[in-house]
Amino acid sequence: MTRNVSDIKAVDWIKFGILAVLIGAVYYSTFHWLVTMDWPRDDYNHSYLIPFVVLYLLWDNRTRILELPFKPAWTGVLPFLFGVCLYWLGELAGEFFSLYLSFWFIVIGLCGMMVGWARTKAMGFPLFMILTMFPLPHFLYDRVSFELKLLSSKLGVAMIQAYGMSAYREGNVIDLGFTQLQVVDACSGLRFLIPMIVLGIVLAYFFRASWWKRIVLVLSTIPLSIVTNSLRIALTGILYEVMGPEAAEGFFHGFSGWFIFMFTLAILLLEMWILKWLPPRTKAVPAAAPAITGDSEEATETPPETPAAKPGEPWYRPPQFIVAAVILALIFGLAQGVEFREKIPPSQAFSQWPLEIDGWKGKRQVMEERFILELDLSDYVIVDYANAKGQMINFYTAYYESQRKGESIHSPATCLPGSGWRFEEAGNYAIQTPGLGTGSIKVRRAFMQKGNSQQLVYYWFPQRGRDLTTAWQLKFYVFWDALTKHRTDGALVRVITPVYPDEKMDDADRRLSDFIIKMVPVLNRFVPGKNAS
Repeated sequence: MTRNVSDIKAVDWIKFGILAVLIGAVYYSTFHWLVTMDWPRDDYNHSYLIPFVVLYLLWDNRTRILELPFKPAWTGVLPFLFGVCLYWLGELAGEFFSLYLSFWFIVIGLCGMMVGWARTKAMGFPLFMILTMFPLPHFLYDRVSFELKLLSSKLGVAMIQAYGMSAYREGNVIDLGFTQLQVVDACSGLRFLIPMIVLGIVLAYFFRASWWKRIVLVLSTIPLSIVTNSLRIALTGILYEVMGPEAAEGFFHGFSGWFIFMFTLAILLLEMWILKWLPPRTKAVPAAAPAITGDSEEATETPPETPAAKPGEPWYRPPQFIVAAVILALIFGLAQGVEFREKIPPSQAFSQWPLEIDGWKGKRQVMEERFILELDLSDYVIVDYANAKGQMINFYTAYYESQRKGESIHSPATCLPGSGWRFEEAGNYAIQTPGLGTGSIKVRRAFMQKGNSQQLVYYWFPQRGRDLTTAWQLKFYVFWDALTKHRTDGALVRVITPVYPDEKMDDADRRLSDFIIKMVPVLNRFVPGKNAS
């Protein structure tokens, strides 16, 4: 017996509507951020189409889904409760990616609880596609984006040189002699890579071929996107000599991106045609059709009928519906009703930061407004200090009153590399601080090198009485302190000194360590500590 959407009773639509309203209420602020802040970014504006793709895939498979047995499963509670845990982790730690994943797990759990795993499995690909509309976590996005910018720059320069033009690269800056081109985020390659991978996944789903051919199709989008984006950069450099700045901005820049995307799509379609003719060749069947063998009616397996509701059965059946609805209502009530007024302790303005610290005299620097907006910090100070010998130290501290959703510290590991500097992490380093009551301060140590120039970098994250060194520690303690202290304030401290030609690395270590020992007591007056209120 084949069912269709018209066979679904009104009470089923009512239950679906109740759960949808509850999910919408719980995730309203999350979806608002997703649609208004994440999706407008150039690398994710394709996500506006994903919900429609998901709905189309569900509609296209409706017959197959409804033919499968209706068996609500209590095991769906497991992914559902895992999603609830992720929700509170994201809500308190200020991490939107955790909230996005929590929504997905709750949807998976609801499907298992309400209709059973057979139907959930049949909806597997549309449910998987939901994940493609969520942005990557910032720390992962920044790292991958930076690496792709460097790779795009390298390949772009190679193509320009192959054309016969002179080009030189320093980091993500391409020097053409008559001008310089900077490969910024808009040309990072990630803004081509993500939508092309999504497109490759959709094409692979409708590609009636062996599994290995589908995998090859999806994986090929990665090198293909990088190479074609590098071609775009090379064309910009070549045409810049003729067209001037218009080649790198305005209509041509947007048109070239669209053209390269369509060119890449054409290559993917050609690749599908080639793969189709490679052995083993698979007979084309509709994407949603079940496999049927044999010519007789006996060879066709009749799917089990969906059991009809018993006369007089309560409208709230299955009982899993009540459990899910109650939990979602409790989450909404707790999120709205529990007092979580974040405590922002008073702090001294960095405009009062001293320009002289125990013989080190400094000159204050100002950050461009666009970087301040991007970093979303509450206050900051940048000072170039020099001692009597003329040795330099660059000191930078950013303070965040809150690190909840949308506001988080950017690690120097993703911000410092670029402009030709090679950034290498060198692990943690303990600075002995006698007399400060802490014994030592653990910092993250790194090297930066460009040509023969070297710099030594120390950085750490003072967080409510703790000195942390990794992004994972940041996220965990933001969650824990939000839960136990109602505080998420914190800071980033970064100090950089050149390694001069006539000195060893140990000398630079000693210089930074001595400066930090003298600077930390001053820092403690500006960054609220463990017991601040």
